[in-house]
Amino acid sequence: MKREVIDGRIGGYSAVRSRTTRRFEMSTREMPGRLVRYDVLLVTAAIWFLAKFLRYAFPPLFDAFQTSYGVSNAALGAAFTGFMLVYAAMQFPSGVLADRFGSVVVVTAGALVAGVAALALVVDSPFPVLVAAMLVMGAGTGAHKTVAVRLLSRAYPSRTGRALGVLDTFGAFGGVVAPAAIVAVAGVSYAFGASWRLIFLVAGAVAIVLAVAFRLLVPRRVPDETTGDAATGAASAAGIAQYATLFRDRRFALFALLTVLFSFTYNGFVAFAPLYLTQEAGLTDATAGLLYSALFLASLVQLVTGDLSDRVGRLTLVVGTLGLASVALISFVALTGTAGPITLGAALVAVGIGAHGFRPVRGAYLASAIPDDVTGGGLGVVRTLLMGAGAVAPAIVGTLSEIVGFRPAFGLLAASIVAATALGVVLRLVE
Repeated sequence: MKREVIDGRIGGYSAVRSRTTRRFEMSTREMPGRLVRYDVLLVTAAIWFLAKFLRYAFPPLFDAFQTSYGVSNAALGAAFTGFMLVYAAMQFPSGVLADRFGSVVVVTAGALVAGVAALALVVDSPFPVLVAAMLVMGAGTGAHKTVAVRLLSRAYPSRTGRALGVLDTFGAFGGVVAPAAIVAVAGVSYAFGASWRLIFLVAGAVAIVLAVAFRLLVPRRVPDETTGDAATGAASAAGIAQYATLFRDRRFALFALLTVLFSFTYNGFVAFAPLYLTQEAGLTDATAGLLYSALFLASLVQLVTGDLSDRVGRLTLVVGTLGLASVALISFVALTGTAGPITLGAALVAVGIGAHGFRPVRGAYLASAIPDDVTGGGLGVVRTLLMGAGAVAPAIVGTLSEIVGFRPAFGLLAASIVAATALGVVLRLVE
């Protein structure tokens, strides 16, 4: 009897192990197929990573620029605002061009333009050349995000939130890597000028490689994105009236205003967070750089909020993420001068969790609210507005920091995101 029980247990265990082994083998065989399904997402996200890397390489270099060129905070803020204004100006035309000619042409051209502009900085040059290269980089990188949201919403219609969460996480990690890369090359000898120019040499070369990879890969996986819609193209030629009509919907208009306020806060904050931490909070450059990287490491939350946006109410997540960012930013400003780097770092990370967590939810909400035939241009209109607000933020914060100080300037940013949270609450209540 005991032998039968033992044999039965052994047989049952063997059967379970056999089933588990088969499932593992099936999962292993299916893994390449799963990776293939997400290849469009990966190459699109890689280009977005590079675009954000280029953008966030500039704020940590502000100290070096001041030493090299003898320029003020206001001048640096104005230069970065120029970068962001050109970036913002590209949102609508890139979306319309994607509606007319497909995403592949627009994304490929944008990556090539950004790469060439980055390569223009590989040799020693005066400040106007730096500004000009920043403006061209703004144009190249500005052609990506609006079109990427359109592309991914069509390539992964049932998992748009998850795809956008991955996209935004890749982008945010550009902000993590940029300060570390600048520190890494600081002591490297470079024959053509300051060592930080190596950053743009590598970035330019990678941009060209990714542009080629995108052009070869995406048409095979999403053939519809190689051409546009003829009806949409004809409508676009008639003007922007079809896109302006989106704002007749009050809920859509309120959400657009919410994103504008958020963008003003976010871009003003990330542009001057390193200088704020060194000049106002009294931290060392190394500590400030570490905390600045942590701000972007918090972007991992986008994988969670992006996936949740496919499952639960998006406005609920909007209120939650913006509310967290509001409380954290108020605390960050209030604790400056009294708290140590650990406490300030915790507040900074909390700002990052709230701000980054909001971004994929925003994209998923807009993608679902805009008609398919004008997705590119519609997203472009909204992103032009929000990035325009974000573009002027560095100039305003830089100027205010020299007139009244950094803390009042950052207080203005806190007031802006609190207002965005209030609009989110209103939209949630009338949902």
